[in-house]
Amino acid sequence: MKRAYIFCLLTFFITKQIFAQTPYPIIPLPVQSIQQEGQFLLNNRTGICAEDKNFKPLVKFFNSELKKYIGFTLVKRKKNKLNTIILRQVYTQLANPEAYSLIIEKDRIVISANCERGIFYGIMSLMQLVREAPVKKHRVSINCGEVYDKPKNTWRGLMLDESRHFFGKKAVEKLLDWMAFYKLNTFHWHLTDGSAWRLQILQYPNLTSIGAIGNKFDSTAPAKFYTQKDIQEVVAYAKARFITVIPEIDMPGHATASNRAYPEFSGGGEGKFANFTFNPGKEGTYRYLTNILRETATLFPSKMVHIGGDEVSFGSGSWGKDTLVQSLMKRENLSNLKMVETYFIQRMADSALKFNRKVLAWDEVADDSLAKDSTIILWWRQDQSQQLLKALNKGYKVVLCPRIPLYFDFVQDKSHQKGRTWNGAFSSLEEVYKFSPMNYVKNKTQLLQVLGMQANLWTETVITEKRLDFMLFPRIAALAEAAWSEPSTKKYQDFLLRLQKQFPLYKQAAIYFYNPLNPSETPEVVQ
Repeated sequence: MKRAYIFCLLTFFITKQIFAQTPYPIIPLPVQSIQQEGQFLLNNRTGICAEDKNFKPLVKFFNSELKKYIGFTLVKRKKNKLNTIILRQVYTQLANPEAYSLIIEKDRIVISANCERGIFYGIMSLMQLVREAPVKKHRVSINCGEVYDKPKNTWRGLMLDESRHFFGKKAVEKLLDWMAFYKLNTFHWHLTDGSAWRLQILQYPNLTSIGAIGNKFDSTAPAKFYTQKDIQEVVAYAKARFITVIPEIDMPGHATASNRAYPEFSGGGEGKFANFTFNPGKEGTYRYLTNILRETATLFPSKMVHIGGDEVSFGSGSWGKDTLVQSLMKRENLSNLKMVETYFIQRMADSALKFNRKVLAWDEVADDSLAKDSTIILWWRQDQSQQLLKALNKGYKVVLCPRIPLYFDFVQDKSHQKGRTWNGAFSSLEEVYKFSPMNYVKNKTQLLQVLGMQANLWTETVITEKRLDFMLFPRIAALAEAAWSEPSTKKYQDFLLRLQKQFPLYKQAAIYFYNPLNPSETPEVVQ
């Protein structure tokens, strides 16, 4: 009897010690989390109380997520009672608006934050715990404990190219769901490029009736594009998940689809890049693109637009033979074609700023002299670190998205055959996970200019939604933790343990994902 008592006592203390040392299996890794003794029982009699009226839409969102994944909703309550989830505002003037605390006790759960965004992220952490737990007779048990959390980076982004291959509203909304699940907050939507134009512009209907025809591999594929109603619905869907949507209207290169629709604004190109550019010497080009930016601004409340500015030299050689460009060069005293490109970018940035508060562009634009307070540079050429340094030295805010390791069209394992590599390098899960701005920017002052990071998924080799999933999952989880969590607290092996708990969720969602722990389970899907 005495031995049994001693055994029970030891078991109690050992169990208590294990809970005291065990963090919650949340991705991205919180600043601090600790599981404790006891459990909260979540069921259809559990209440939810929004102590601030601004949190009421979050109650609706939370219930919709529970209904979708668990099969029941919570009872709305006006007062704090037992068996209740409480959404509480704890206002602190200097608090990070995305910070939150999550306290789980046996008889209640309290999610506290400065504002709605923080409450939302607390809900998403709780949803991870709920979805990972087994559901028994419409009940879910969640271990008691505490989470205190805030993000390291303000910009945690993902870009999807839908010019080369179109996936549609349902696929985009699914992507937004997972972005929100992992606390990513910026969706960069690449809607125009050489293959096709995917954004309806009412003033220029040929952009979609002609420009939306085709894709990367089939120039005759039926026109596919987003109507303005589609755009508004996607933007609203993202807003409910605290995700900012930023459109990209690529210029002055990558203009082939637009030029098919309105050839009078074409600046030509050479060889396989024929018809690649807009014409910088024609005044009508600027009116045309300004009208497009004006209409685009009405659809996207982010007050930001990405104007491209990359790889212009692929097709700008033909400008030197154009009489209108020659006249422009003489009139504006532009001695070479690079100066013509700079002139074009400056004019279109000025136009964009009339409708948007910020202009985004790829790192080539760091060579120009756009207003530093209204321009954000996305550094993508990892082999040209001087462009990053140049952007920082000029005082620009910067988002890091280098090809290696943040281009998700690059293969994720050396055994994979479809997709890109860079002199043998590729974007493995581990390299994505270990990515940190501090590896590229040592100057503490300049580090403050780095808003964060984003992964870019170009779709030259991504044709189907199954292939899209395969390239995104689970790298999207590694991206989220790289962007949110402090590097000093992260351990890759610990991440893999938490990641395994996500795999059943992927399977439940019918996502075909790459399993780095058992690659043979998920052979590469090549289309």
